[in-house]
Amino acid sequence: MNIGQVSDFSGLPAKTIRYYEEIGLIAPMRGENGYRAFRDTDLHKLTFLARARSLGFTIDDCRSLMALYEDQSRASADVKKLVTQHLQNIDQKLEELTQMRQTLSHLVDACAGDDRPECPILKDLSKKTIG
Repeated sequence: MNIGQVSDFSGLPAKTIRYYEEIGLIAPMRGENGYRAFRDTDLHKLTFLARARSLGFTIDDCRSLMALYEDQSRASADVKKLVTQHLQNIDQKLEELTQMRQTLSHLVDACAGDDRPECPILKDLSKKTIG
């Protein structure tokens, strides 16, 4: 398969596929003409990577997941540990987003939204935060 076909089947843009090759996540064969020739295993890896990325895994996480996937002697505990850490990161981000939403909601409620120049939103944004 050529890059266009693999792009269609995997749902990944050709640019992303080239990037994944550049960073060593996939290694398609090269024909005598220099063109990439993708095997079914390459397509499977790209589909795997697309799904992992859609779930928010980083490139480094994807590299680890791919290594675990290809290692037939792996322990499922290793996979679970990596995914559990990712889940904890998501939970932390959700908590941060909830706090941001609460703050912004409070600021919107505090703002009259009229013709006066006083704006509690801008006043709050201009405060120095410690963090």
